[in-house]
Amino acid sequence: MLDACADLLDEIGYEALSTTRIAERAKVAIGSVYQFFPDKRAITQEVTRRNVEQFVSRVGARFLEEDYRDWWEAVDAIIEEYVDMHRTVPGFKSLHFGDVVDLNLLDSDSENNTVIAGRLRGLLLKEFGLADSHELDVAMLVAVEAGDAVLKLAFRRHPDGDPEIISAAKLLIREFLPRQLNLAPGSG
Repeated sequence: MLDACADLLDEIGYEALSTTRIAERAKVAIGSVYQFFPDKRAITQEVTRRNVEQFVSRVGARFLEEDYRDWWEAVDAIIEEYVDMHRTVPGFKSLHFGDVVDLNLLDSDSENNTVIAGRLRGLLLKEFGLADSHELDVAMLVAVEAGDAVLKLAFRRHPDGDPEIISAAKLLIREFLPRQLNLAPGSG
């Protein structure tokens, strides 16, 4: 049902989505949908949760598999995973991190990008030993919000993401984070 929902989101969008369409696409009775999900919002929330978990898992796996010389290479890897998922994971481009459905989808007390920033912050702390601080929290949140907005622009301009805009998103974050965190360029 989640796969059917994700495919339909990309094909027809959230507004045209219905539990009936999801049931038909998944080839299940409508009662089966309602057994697990009360409405289309609940299904899209679960698709978004799945996408977020997959995103964080993919970034974490890259951190384990690849050796980054600098923290900004890790930031580039995070952006590359976002771009790849936007291109290849059904439902990702339609929902991003749930902003279409609910800004507080992942946590009732925090906006979705705040949750994402916290998860990515944790990965960067673990990988690069940056000092944990309020400044890091704010810098990561602003970087995630800015990066998300610029990457959405890249995909509005081109179905596979405008490469020039994607590069600009990387540059924006690379320039912003060191200034906010008092890191020397090239520091690891």
